[in-house]
Formats: sequence, C-alpha cells, structure tokens
Amino acid sequence: MSEEKSWVTDLGDGTHQVRTCVWSPPGDHPVGCGIIVTVKDNKIVKVEGDPTHPITHGRLCPRCIALDEVEYHEDRIMHPMKRAREDRGKDKWEQITWDEAFDLIESKTREFWANPGPESILTFTGTGREITMYSAAYCHAIFNSPNYCMTLSGGSCYGPRCTIANFQLGAGYPELDYAAYFPDRYDDPRWECPKYILVWGKNPIYSSPDGFFGHALVDLMKLGSKLIVVDPQVTWIAAHAEYHLQLRPGTDTALALAMCNVIISEDLYDHEFVEKWVYGFNEFAECAAEWTPEKAGEICWIPAETIQGAARAFATNYPSSALWGLSIDTMTNGVQAGHTFLAICALCGYMDIPGGITLARPSSFTGKWRYETVNSVPDEIRAKRIKDLDGKYKCWDAAGPGPLPDVTLDWLEMENPPTQFKMSYWFGTNPLTCMAASPKRWEKALNKLEFNVSQDIFMNPSIMALCDLVLPLSTSVEHEGIVMPHFGRNTHFLGAMSKAIEPLDSKSDVEIMLELGHRLRPELWPWQTPAEFFTDQLHTAYDWGFEDLQEMVVYQQPFEYRKYETGKLRADGNPGFDTPTGLIELKSSIYPVFGEKALPYFEEPYFSPYSDKIDQEVKDEYPLVLTTGGRNIAMFHSEHRQVPSLRAINPWPLVTINPDTALKYGIEEGDWVALENPIGRCVQKAHLSPTVDQRVVHAQHAWWFPEQDGESPNLFGTYKANVNNLIPHEVVGVTGYGAPYKNVICKISKVDDLDS
Repeated sequence: MSEEKSWVTDLGDGTHQVRTCVWSPPGDHPVGCGIIVTVKDNKIVKVEGDPTHPITHGRLCPRCIALDEVEYHEDRIMHPMKRAREDRGKDKWEQITWDEAFDLIESKTREFWANPGPESILTFTGTGREITMYSAAYCHAIFNSPNYCMTLSGGSCYGPRCTIANFQLGAGYPELDYAAYFPDRYDDPRWECPKYILVWGKNPIYSSPDGFFGHALVDLMKLGSKLIVVDPQVTWIAAHAEYHLQLRPGTDTALALAMCNVIISEDLYDHEFVEKWVYGFNEFAECAAEWTPEKAGEICWIPAETIQGAARAFATNYPSSALWGLSIDTMTNGVQAGHTFLAICALCGYMDIPGGITLARPSSFTGKWRYETVNSVPDEIRAKRIKDLDGKYKCWDAAGPGPLPDVTLDWLEMENPPTQFKMSYWFGTNPLTCMAASPKRWEKALNKLEFNVSQDIFMNPSIMALCDLVLPLSTSVEHEGIVMPHFGRNTHFLGAMSKAIEPLDSKSDVEIMLELGHRLRPELWPWQTPAEFFTDQLHTAYDWGFEDLQEMVVYQQPFEYRKYETGKLRADGNPGFDTPTGLIELKSSIYPVFGEKALPYFEEPYFSPYSDKIDQEVKDEYPLVLTTGGRNIAMFHSEHRQVPSLRAINPWPLVTINPDTALKYGIEEGDWVALENPIGRCVQKAHLSPTVDQRVVHAQHAWWFPEQDGESPNLFGTYKANVNNLIPHEVVGVTGYGAPYKNVICKISKVDDLDS
C-alpha cells in the first residue's frame, strides 16, 4: 500500500499499519473506535487501539480486539449461497457467484413488481450496524416499496427517543456534553465539567450505545462528576453513584414526575430559562403536583427521601447533564417517560450549555438523501404502505418511514391481507433471536413469503429458518465507510473506515446497495463506487470528500453552545427550538393531534403485579417482575456467540436472581432455570446476586448456540433460551411507540438442563 496515504504506515518486510475507525459488521453501535491494524500479506497480524483518536484515545472493547477471530472464523459466510424454498430450515446451501445472486434478486424483484406490485416486497432492518444509515434507501430507492419494516414490537429501540426529542425539542438526539466536539477535549476553555450526570436506564460502559463512548463517563467521574443512576440493577456505575434510584421496571414515568414535583415545588428550577424557552410550564407543574415523592416511591419501590435528594442534587448543581437509554423505549408508557425526562433537563436549564446536554439539528449529511428516497416511491404505491386499519397509530404512521412492526405481523398473519406479500430482504437483523416479540409467530408468518434474502457475516437461526439466498458481508476492516455517532442525529465527529485488507468474496452493505440500485433503478444511483457515493453525500455539508476524511481519519464537527439563541436549531433560522411553538414543549402541541395526551401520565405496565388488566390468579401464579436487555461487554445483541474469546467471557445465557429469591425456589448458582409467563417460556442459567431486588429477575436477551444443530426445528437452539418468548405482541403505547421488553411478570423454577 502507498505510504503517501497518511493513514498507512509502511513497517518494511511486507508489513504495514492502517489507522481506521470501526463500525460494522460485526455488530456494534457507531462509536467509531479508533484502531491500528497491522497487516502482512493481506492478513491481520494485530489489532490495537489508536492513541491519537480524539474520543477513544486507544481504548477498545473486547469486540474490537477480537476482530481477527471474526475475520478468520471457520463458520464465516464466504460466498453467496442459495437453496430451494422447500429446503428452508435445512442446511442445503449451494454456493453461487455474485452475478448469479444479483441476477436472482433482480429477476424476483421484477417478477413481483409486475404482479402483485412493488408493495409486495418488504425490507427488514435491525439495530446498530452501519446499514442503519442506508436501509431505508434500499427499500424505497431500490425495491420501490413503501414497506420498510422491523420486527421489534413498538419500534422499541432508539426510534422512540428520537421521536420524543423531535416533538419536545425539535432537535436531534440530546447527548451528555463530554467535550467530544473539541480537539483538546476536557482542556478546551469553552467546556465545563458536569457537576452531576443523571444516567437513566443506560449502562454505557458496557454498551457504548448509539455512538456514545461509554468510558467517557469514567473520564468525567475522575474529573469530579457525580452520578445519579436510575436502574433496577446495581450496575458498576450504580455502585459508584451518589444516588442510585433502583426502581421497579416500567415505573420510570412516575419517578420522573416525582423528580419534577420536587424541582418545581421547592422552586429549584431555572426561572429565566423556563420563562424564555419553555412552553406549557403552568399546566405541566399542575400535572406534576400530584406526584409527590411519597406517592411515586410507593409505586417505584424507592424511598421518598432518595427521590428528593436526587432531584435536589441535580437541580442545584449547575451545570449538570443527563443520559437516557433503552429503558425509555422498552415500555408501553415510554413516550411519557421520555417526555418527563426531557422536562427534568429543561426545568434545570441544562439544554445546550457547557457541561450540559448537547443538541443538534435532527439529521446528518446523509439525512436529507436518506429520507428523500421515500419520495422516489410513486404516490399510488406509497399509499399501499402497511397501516393499522383502525387508524389507532396515527403518530407512528405520520412519523415513521415504515409500518409499525406489530401491524406488519398482523398483516402477515391475515388470511387475505390488503396486500399479497411475496418477498422480504433483510439487513443487520436476526429477528427470531433478537428482536421479535412472540418470535414463533414471526417465523410462521415470514415463512409464507416466496423469497427471503439476508446479507450477513455468519449463518444465524433466522437465516437458516427462512432465507432462500444469503449474501456474505465484508467486515469493517475490509471495506470503506463512514462512522456517524448517533446515526447523524448529534454527530460530534465523522470517522473514516479505510480498508485494511482486501476481502475474498464478500461485499459491503454499500457495495451491494449500489449494485442493486444500478440494476433495478439506475436513474437514482449515479455513483459507481462507495467512495464516490460518500464524497457526494459529504459535499452536501462540506467542501471536502471521502479521501479527505481518510486523510484526517477523524473529523470533529465545529460546535457552539446555546444554539437556540442564534437560530441554529431551527430550519427558518429564528431563535428558539424547531417545534410548533418555537419552545421546548412541556405541554405538547403535537401529541393531541395523534390522540395522545398533551401532558405526561403514568400508566401501570399491562403485565405487572399491580395491573388491573389481568386477573389476580394470574398475578399470583407469576409473582416476579422480569426485566431483560442488559448488556454484556463481549457481545452485541445476538452477535459474537461463536467467537471463542468473547464466548469465554459470557459462555451461557444468565438470569440474575436475588439469593433470597433463589433460596425460596431451591435454586443455586449455575442451575438451569425455567422462566415462564402466560405468553411463553425459556431456560437460562442462574446467577445469584444481590444486585437485583428480591421481586425482580433479570434475563439476558438474544441467545442462540452456534455449536448446536442449525437445522429446523432446533435452529441453533434459538427458542430454548429466548426471553422474547415471554414478551407480548402489540402491547404498545397510544403513539405505537414502546413495548414491554423490560417489564412483564414471570415465575421461575429449577430444571435439569437447557432442553428441559
């Protein structure tokens, strides 16, 4: 490789080093960790952290360190493969060429375009991977379909928080100010260290979610930031917090309203900010008045004085900041929880200030192109998008680029749906294992389709069960790309993914996208290479292109605080926030249009020990609260189960049980345990720990076993330990957003083994 490239260093003897940023595949959130890859004879010799990366400073998670194990794993999909539809569920794959694979996709697409129409093609996206940035375009600008889908009930990952932020703030993703915009980081004179950080339903050191580099939290703790942690588990950060609000899963809105009650009733709020930049304060204050710490504490299982102390500490220590996590998305009452979380931050005046919560416009340089591809679908076809026939989910239908996942399943299960579905195309998803509530229903529904395609790096249970064609993806060190934290919604930096080694017979998501675009809708795809595509996108915001980004490796965006004062948060350039009122809306002017209340409210989870929607005998039989989804640092959702060093860190699916609860049920450390509720069942290994309440159990999610028989019905054991077996279908909020992935009831019992 040429030493003229600044990111490449020639070490002699045929060895060189490449500085690059990683995203996926394999899976990870868009943190864009900086790595140095040592290469000899097109083989990875070593992966290490890049100490010059301005955010990660040479630190890496185990997943980055294990990249070579992924790269050279014997089970990696290395060539396109197809099989007959009647062989679904069987390991009867036939290796084919890329041309044959593309020919097959093109012929099937054109067949279904002709009859019954483009709307008969569904695309399914997953979470976290690079393809997230381009998946909508695959659906609209390649397949000419309006049906851009997920299988995640209530769209319960990131999307709800983004929509809440759009509606309440008219801004992109709100993020903790950890000086990520500044080359000299914490030494920049514009920045101030947050006094307190409110971490709500997030464990960033283990998950680095959505592009936030989790270990920055440790940096800030060393600089003096104190933590207030809202989490039903005693995580590492909760153990190091000044206040740990160990709430009952699913009661976040009650807790947030009580904190607002304290801040308002004790006159701790920022009067100047509220009077100038907040809408609906009086009505919101009246709403919060009934939520005393005592009332909320009884519901949330938290002492009233702990709620009071946390609220006072946060409100009286300027500046402070906050992080919100997946728990906001994974509850039916999540829109109200997110609304009230943002209200806490607004009441204290911490929005877009040094050491507070950074804000940005809600799109990146690719944002305009991505969402304009929706307009490439003709109106008469767009009108055939899957929608709730009763008109219940007006908010989702207005805000989302695709149908509500729950309604998609409803349509697929119909004997005679309004559209006859023929084909699905998947990217970045293993739905039966990771995303789908009631996954066996999804398997049966998707099996009706005539042609299913996935692109991935490893075989997984969903592909084995349902797909007729699989395309092999290149890893992030085998292709070119761009990393955008927060998927472009608060992009403090752009990172270049530069190719370190040449792939054998795999392609990147973007390479596949361009090829299919050229074949199916060439008028929309003028770019010949990924680099050309990236350069064109960059030119919408910058006067430099992809090769320039490669030279920089990382580009930190210019940033200014208090953009609401200078019109930098509004499309029209006027001061304020890009909402109908021009203000942060504590009372929403948008929700009532969609049949939702303008002010937040607490709603007891449907499947809870206190719900009035289920019979007492059911609650008596299933007395425990089941929460799930907590991260393990070795794995990303359903990925990495076959990587030896990572599997060694977390070899089995674990359910964490309080020792007193385990004693009651005769369960010991390492026992296999069945978790059951009226919806389903799974089996996991017991881990006894006082980090969970005696009334709560925490189960890991997205488990399967690559070492087991992959053929149907076993499908690598995906249903055995799958906690999503216990998650209901379509128990979502009024808006359609949010589902109870983290708050249902269950019972536990000791069993002999995983197959019991």
